[in-house]
Amino acid sequence: MAKRVVCQHDNEHERTAQAAKTSLALCDAETAANIFHMLSDTGRLKIVLALMQGEMCVYHLMEVCGGSQSGISHQLRVLRDGKIVRARREGKTVEYSLADEHIRSIVELCLIHTSCEQEV
Repeated sequence: MAKRVVCQHDNEHERTAQAAKTSLALCDAETAANIFHMLSDTGRLKIVLALMQGEMCVYHLMEVCGGSQSGISHQLRVLRDGKIVRARREGKTVEYSLADEHIRSIVELCLIHTSCEQEV
């Protein structure tokens, strides 16, 4: 049996490791990773950024984000399936909006993070 290597902060790190194990057991990391995966696509992120300004139809999303109607519709389906956006029928058109304020918060925090100057 290999001897366990102990660092100089072993007691503190052991407590932190136990807290991390508990936290991981309580969260749904796979679902969270899927949300980040969906938002990692530039086209989908542009759609989410546009919808942060308010509800829009595919036509106006095409104007804002660029791309074809079928391309925007495809990305909207992915975002709908991932519960990132929701759709509401309004007569002959479908209006899209963010599913909830959590998505807005995630993206806003990401944007704040990207503008921070950090030590590496």
